[in-house]
Amino acid sequence: MTDVDLKGKRPISPHVQQGAYKVTFSMAISISHRMSGVALYAGTFFLAYWLISLAAGPEAFETAQMLWGSILGRLVLFGFTWALMHHMLGGIRHFIWDVPAMIEKPQIEFLYRATLIGGVVLTGLIWVIGYAAL
Repeated sequence: MTDVDLKGKRPISPHVQQGAYKVTFSMAISISHRMSGVALYAGTFFLAYWLISLAAGPEAFETAQMLWGSILGRLVLFGFTWALMHHMLGGIRHFIWDVPAMIEKPQIEFLYRATLIGGVVLTGLIWVIGYAAL
């Protein structure tokens, strides 16, 4: 067969706008796992800023504390906490699959839901404990 013969018989890649791809729960969890990883990179810079301000002196630390104590700062910290918990549980989920265990469809769906719910619950628990310790 020549290249000319194969060219006309190649499958055409489906396009997103044509409705070939439907967003599934597993796809959404996978995307959120990747996005939480990116958010953790950004959050690490904020954590480094806070630590550097601590070493820079009382004035710099007071400014950082004022920033993180604001409503916007606490919202960012809450998001960072959720990203950390969600990404951690997603990593545990992948570790379980690497064993391999829980690789049947119902078990996979359970792990997806456990990752999502567990991330929210752990984030809430961390924040409740944090406020109780104040």
